[in-house]
Amino acid sequence: MGIVFRTAFFRRPGLAACALSVTLAACSVAPVPRPDAKMPATWRNAPTDAETALGPAPDLRGWWRAFGDPDLDGLVERALDGNLALRQSMYRVAAARALAGRSDAAFLPEVGAHTFAEPTPDSSASYFQAGFDAKWELGLFGRAESAARIAQADAGTAEIDAEAARVTVVAEVVRVYVDWRAAQRRLDVLSRIADASRRKADLVATRQRLRLATSADAAAAEAGQAVADAALAEPRMAIERCRQQMAVLLGDGETDALAIASNVGEGAEPKLGALVIAEAPADLLRTRPEIRRAELAILKAAGELGIARADLYPRLALGGSLTYSSRVVGHTRLADTDSIVTIGPLIDVPIFDWGQRRAVVSARDAELEAAVSGYRQAVLEGVAEVETAMAALAQQSKRATDLDRAAAALGRNDEAVATLRRVGLADDIDRETAIVARLRADLEAADAERERDLAFVALYKAFGGAPLPPPGASD
Repeated sequence: MGIVFRTAFFRRPGLAACALSVTLAACSVAPVPRPDAKMPATWRNAPTDAETALGPAPDLRGWWRAFGDPDLDGLVERALDGNLALRQSMYRVAAARALAGRSDAAFLPEVGAHTFAEPTPDSSASYFQAGFDAKWELGLFGRAESAARIAQADAGTAEIDAEAARVTVVAEVVRVYVDWRAAQRRLDVLSRIADASRRKADLVATRQRLRLATSADAAAAEAGQAVADAALAEPRMAIERCRQQMAVLLGDGETDALAIASNVGEGAEPKLGALVIAEAPADLLRTRPEIRRAELAILKAAGELGIARADLYPRLALGGSLTYSSRVVGHTRLADTDSIVTIGPLIDVPIFDWGQRRAVVSARDAELEAAVSGYRQAVLEGVAEVETAMAALAQQSKRATDLDRAAAALGRNDEAVATLRRVGLADDIDRETAIVARLRADLEAADAERERDLAFVALYKAFGGAPLPPPGASD
């Protein structure tokens, strides 16, 4: 509930100045809390062993180049240029910036024009009226600054969301590429296992016909061959899935999926070098989008609290109008034409509203406290995600190293069986069995390398690593 006072003009400028000075003195803006971020001094799970570390020193703007794969570099660049989710986020940034750039417009003079026809009260004539209205709300009691904070937070959130989208897109491109290469390698190894299983089954079948092997041996060998052939379906489906996922990430349609596949082609999996984590936990405060988004949520909540507090006080504006009227039809004692000018303050004074404004202030104050708690939660979650990713990276690196040693040992066993076969101390079945064992060890080692690479991707996604947008991308 409010009362609006309108006066023709100020007859006493001194009173106006006094009233304005009292109003300005009463201005208050809700302070923006600066929550303490309890960050550990160092990373607990940071890699220190050069044998289990991966990648170069952290480069949050081009970390995928640690794989040293030109094909991957090209796919990331294509995704950053063509991904439709990124394009949407950049348009949202442009929209938010456009609104933020004029956030002060509500507190600048407004001028409008109007026309309308209106009959006289006794319906004896009709007048056509035209005129201009002007209004200038002063935005006192912190209203203008609070509105600016909200606009700044909205624009900043759109920019942070765009950066978070870049983090996700880059991480997804690398993940899909790693899965793609790993699936190609699995298909190659499983094809060789299937060939070896087929040769072994043929040898056992021949032995059975010569009564040198039992029917149970032949059935087991045949079953092994069938299982090896069936295993080929998984990597083939994985390759097709990765092809389609990459097409979406690059912003290309189904028709380009085969072209993407031909560009990736067959090749070795990307390899990583050594990594030393030089970043401190506190660096997450400036790199991780989720933490920066939570910080902007505090700014917006403080702005909304400031607006709610300003609503407790009168809204003061300066207004004026110029209206011209002309009789169209009818007869009346009024003049055929007339005009009037008004100018003066417009005051909306809240008097009694059953506590609604106070309730809004209490609600906004609670939302500000919730935003502060949300910021602290975002910091804790960020630290936990990075620590978990570092621990996973360390464990997957050790697993990959151990399985590489196992594959190397089975490779030496394969060579030894080949030597025994040449001197007549082992037969062809022993040779095929050793080949299959070595290939399965290679398969496990390749899977461990894939998991290690994916842990590396998860680490940099947790860090909030993404390239900067090109200049003018959101203009």
